Amino acid sequence: MMHGPLPDQSSLSSTTTGNAFVVALERILAWCNSIIVVIAAVALIAACAILSYSVLGRALFHSPNYWQDEAAVFLLVGATFMTSAYVQQQRGHIGIEAFVGLLSPMANRIRLWLVDLASFLFCAFFAWKSWTLAHEAWVDGQVSNSMWSPPLAIPYGLMASGMTLLCLQILLQITVPIFGAARR
Repeated sequence: MMHGPLPDQSSLSSTTTGNAFVVALERILAWCNSIIVVIAAVALIAACAILSYSVLGRALFHSPNYWQDEAAVFLLVGATFMTSAYVQQQRGHIGIEAFVGLLSPMANRIRLWLVDLASFLFCAFFAWKSWTLAHEAWVDGQVSNSMWSPPLAIPYGLMASGMTLLCLQILLQITVPIFGAARR
C-alpha cells in the first residue's frame, strides 16, 4: 500500500513560509526532482530499447551483446536512485499503514517524523558509503568485469548522488515541522 500524505500533512508545507531558506531549498529541490524525473523516464525508455535490441540481436542475428545488459543496468540504477528524492517528496514510498487509522493526527505526525528521522540516518550512512565507493572507483580506475569494461564510478556516482538528494529531501521533511512549530 502506498504511504500517501496524511490529511493533516497538507498544511505542513505552508508552515515553512516563515523561513525563507527552507522555502528556497524546498523549491530548488522540487525543481531538481522534476527535471530528474524526466531524465529518468528517458533513461527507462532507453533501457527498454537497449534490452529489446539485445534480445532481437541475439535471436535474429546471433550477435553477441557485450554492452547492452550493462548499459541497461546502469540506466536502471541511475533512474532508481536519482528519482528516490522525488518519490519521497510525494510520500510515495511503500509504508505500513496499520497504525495510521488508530492514532490521533498528532501521534501520526510524530510517528511520521520519527520514521523520517530513522530514514534519514540510514540514508545518510548509505550516501556516505556510496560516496566512498564512487571516490575509490574513480581514483583506482575500477571498471566492470565485462568485455565492455565501463567505469564503476558511473553507477556508484549515481547511487551517491541519488542518496544525497534523498537525504536532503528527508532532512527538509524533518525540519519543516520543527520550523512550523517554532513559529506558532
